Amino acid sequence: MNRITLEPGKRGGRPCIRGLRISVYDVLSMLSSGMTQEEILQDFPELETEDILAVLAFAADREHKVYSLAV
Repeated sequence: MNRITLEPGKRGGRPCIRGLRISVYDVLSMLSSGMTQEEILQDFPELETEDILAVLAFAADREHKVYSLAV
């Protein structure tokens, strides 16, 4: 998870990849729109395969920490 950074003032304090201005949300959005990892890496050569895997792990970890309220 050391590939995901949080810096106040950068992208509104959103989680980003290795201090770049590419947020976790950006990559998740690209993946959910149907882009492949290879397409993302071609469009953003500063990213590495491990960055995309870190984004997925970060999102999975956040989802795991979300609790449902009993109704």
